[in-house]
Amino acid sequence: DVQLQASGGGLVQAGGSLRLSCAASGFTFYNYAIAWFRQAPGREREGVSCISTSDSSTFYADSVKGQFTISSDNAKKTVYLRMNSLKPEDTAVYYCAADLWGLCSLRTTSPYEEWGRGTLVTVSS
Repeated sequence: DVQLQASGGGLVQAGGSLRLSCAASGFTFYNYAIAWFRQAPGREREGVSCISTSDSSTFYADSVKGQFTISSDNAKKTVYLRMNSLKPEDTAVYYCAADLWGLCSLRTTSPYEEWGRGTLVTVSS
């Protein structure tokens, strides 16, 4: 079975950092797109960042450019999201998702066939 396991969320003060992990299993991992989305209470799910596991191309939402860094360890089948200078507005449930065709998109959730259970990030002011 294809599975994505997100972890690393928690409570952090504003200005702090967290690193989220998305561990994949059940597929080869190479040549896929792995993205992070987040959903705050009462808001739509929004794309945050995406990485292509074939060539390590990365994409970021404007709101997190320079603040978040996505990376992958193909040997471990894990994608990371390093989040620095966290703000209260970064509070959300963060989900990782896989597009098995390898196409990154942050505008829509539609291309992503597999989703992990979210991990909650809470940033206190």
